[in-house]
Amino acid sequence: MLQEIQMEKKIKIQVRDLNLYYGQNHALHGVNMDIKENSVTALIGPSGCGKSTFLKCINRMNDLVDNVRIEGSIEIDGENIYAPSVDTTVLRKKVGMVFQQPNPFPMSIYDNIAYGPRVHGIKDKKILDQIVEESLQGAAIFNEVKDRLKKSAMGLSGGQQQRLCIARALAVQPEVLLMDEPTSALDPISTSKIEELMEDLKKKYTVVVVTHNMQQAVRVSDDTAFFLVGDMVEFGDTKTIFSYPQDKRTEDYITGRFG
Repeated sequence: MLQEIQMEKKIKIQVRDLNLYYGQNHALHGVNMDIKENSVTALIGPSGCGKSTFLKCINRMNDLVDNVRIEGSIEIDGENIYAPSVDTTVLRKKVGMVFQQPNPFPMSIYDNIAYGPRVHGIKDKKILDQIVEESLQGAAIFNEVKDRLKKSAMGLSGGQQQRLCIARALAVQPEVLLMDEPTSALDPISTSKIEELMEDLKKKYTVVVVTHNMQQAVRVSDDTAFFLVGDMVEFGDTKTIFSYPQDKRTEDYITGRFG
C-alpha cells in the first residue's frame, strides 16, 4: 500500500539535460531527474562531484557566480525557472535554502524570522507574530526560544541556530526547501533533531538535501541521487539504491571502496 502511495506522488521538479559550465570547466553533465512532491530527495557523492552545484541550480544561486553558463531546463510545477521572464526574487521565495554553516543574522530571534516576510511587504505586527510562531513551531524550536524572542540569535547553540535558519526559510512560505549538508557542522543530538524535523517537513514541503553521510541519506530520504565527477550516476528509491545499486560505481561508493 505504501508503495502505491509513493507511486502516486506528483512530480514537483523536473530536470532535463542540465549542463553547467564554470568558464571552461564542465561541472554538470546532462543531468535528468524527477523530484517528487512532499518527499525528501538526498544527493550523495564524494566532495567536488557536483551535488551542491546541482542544488544551487534549483533556486538559481549559481547566477551569482561569475562566468557560469547553464544549458537545459529545470521546471517547477511545469514552469521553466530559467525562462527569461522568471523573477529570481519570487523564485527564491518559493525555493528556500539552508546552508551548511548556520548563518543567523546578528539580530533578535524574532527579527531573524520576520525579516523575509517584512521584505515581502508584511508589516502588520499580529500577522508577523503569527508567522514567527508558526515558523519556529515548524522548525521544532519554538518551545526552546519562546521566552527569548527579543534576544540575539547569536546566543543560540549551533543546532538551535540551524533550526532557526530553517524557520527563517519557512517564514516566507516556500514550497521547496534546499538543504546543503545542514548537519555537517552539528553534534549528534542536534543532527538527530534536524533529521526528525525533515520527516515532518516533507508533509508540507518538497525537500532536497545534500549529505556526505550515507546513513543519514538512508534514514531521512525517499529517493537518492548519486553524483560522481559531474555525472548523476544513479537515481531512484533510497532503499533500492542502497540495497541493489544498478551501477558498479554506486556500489563501490556506498560500500566504502572509494570516496
